[in-house]
Amino acid sequence: MDHPPRISGLARALPPASPQFIHLHGEALPRPSHSTVQELAAGLGAAAASVSPKFFYNALGSRLFDAITVLDEYYPTRIEAGIFEASHAQIAATLAEIGIQNPCLIDLGAGNCAKAMALIPHLQPRQYVPVDISVDFLKGAAEQVQHRFPALEIVALGMDFSAGLQLPDQVQAHDRIFFYPGSSLGNFQPEQALQFLQHIADPTQGKARGLLLGIDLLKDTATLEAAYDDALGVTAAFNKNLLLNVNALLQSDFDVRQWRHVALFNTSHSRIEMHLEARCALTVSWPGHERRFSAGERIHTENSYKYTLEGMTRLLKAAGFARTGYWTDPARQFAVFLAMV
Repeated sequence: MDHPPRISGLARALPPASPQFIHLHGEALPRPSHSTVQELAAGLGAAAASVSPKFFYNALGSRLFDAITVLDEYYPTRIEAGIFEASHAQIAATLAEIGIQNPCLIDLGAGNCAKAMALIPHLQPRQYVPVDISVDFLKGAAEQVQHRFPALEIVALGMDFSAGLQLPDQVQAHDRIFFYPGSSLGNFQPEQALQFLQHIADPTQGKARGLLLGIDLLKDTATLEAAYDDALGVTAAFNKNLLLNVNALLQSDFDVRQWRHVALFNTSHSRIEMHLEARCALTVSWPGHERRFSAGERIHTENSYKYTLEGMTRLLKAAGFARTGYWTDPARQFAVFLAMV
């Protein structure tokens, strides 16, 4: 019987393999796709202008987000890491109960892959599949994972998974565990979040056995707003960098000095909103089009919905996950859910 390689200290003595890269979509394309240009133009041309948060993540945006995660105000990353540290043995045991001991670990929005690297020694995946829209950043991160775990098979996917999760044949179809940490599901409108989860749970689509999901929980407004508007201004730089990425993709002429960062908690929708607000009346142009903004007019760049434990449990069950459980920190500020199909 063919046994998968173990990820252990002995594996470090092996000659390092190289991660496989499959480029389905991302910033490293020679030029942006027609659909990307259309999406950006439609959002900027709408009565209430908006740009999807996926456009935060060019190479610089990915590095700025890494910086955000170590800020004092930004609690989600460190609290989530503490939950995983305390519960990784239980997570592995729960998977083992249903016969999953060496899963295919699919890391959605992998970023620097740090969260997966902390989990890999405990889940012992047969294959690791980091997925990210920022292709150049993903390549460097996947190479670091390969250096640390030389025997691990890595298939890195440069793709916009928000548009669908059609995975290539190189991704193993059996024992797929999707890993979606960081409360990134909160970027979706609730109905979009349901559709996304349904797609993962649908056996004809994502072919998942389970989903390991990080979710930020509802809490006081001051804590939430500080996490998205830090004193050093790193989140403001992250938000403004989106305009530089739009300039590169759309050939537009945004001047970041004309915009300021706005973050607020919308209590009626239970979500943090990030906006860019025009400091003065201005005009932005791109090939064949222009948009006038009045002083104080905003571009909506991100929603981050905050859930209750009960609300997320209902959402996962509505999406088709038959078994759900969660772990939280003592103050119940954040939760890690394990949902099985």
